[in-house]
Amino acid sequence: MFDPILYTKCIDFAARKHRDQRRKDPEKTPYINHPIGVAYLLTEANVVDQNVLMAAILHDTVEDTKTTFDEIEKHFGKAVRDIVDEVTDDKLKPKQERKRLQIVHAKGASHEAKLVKLADKLYNLRDLERTTPAGWTQERREDYFVWAKEVTDNLRGTNEQLENALDEIYKNQNLV
Repeated sequence: MFDPILYTKCIDFAARKHRDQRRKDPEKTPYINHPIGVAYLLTEANVVDQNVLMAAILHDTVEDTKTTFDEIEKHFGKAVRDIVDEVTDDKLKPKQERKRLQIVHAKGASHEAKLVKLADKLYNLRDLERTTPAGWTQERREDYFVWAKEVTDNLRGTNEQLENALDEIYKNQNLV
């Protein structure tokens, strides 16, 4: 059963955690637009599981703020914590290792984590199609598309709508 109070609490929690962060686009979009957009992409793809939607809202809080997994569990439950845990990179590892692990772990992730990961990659790739982040070279941008495809190829069979949207992007980038 969908609990609008808990869902709204989740959005408020994430907004507070990300309040001082900005995206790397030229407009320096408030960072919170990203997790809200990821959750929205899920709803557009007919995902209505509240735990998945809340995990989408919270998916970068542990990785990019001082939020802990215990804090997420306390406020939003173990199921949400577990999904967030699955999609969170270990920032103590080097960037290339984190990227490699995303590819490797994608195939064995839970269905819920796969949904969040697909929507996250779709949101990021649409942003990259629109504009290049500050400080990124064309090569880095192209490498991101290639890497994202490697990750999402290991998420196949999760959600046809999200996968079709990603395929359109990959086709535009001549990766299909």
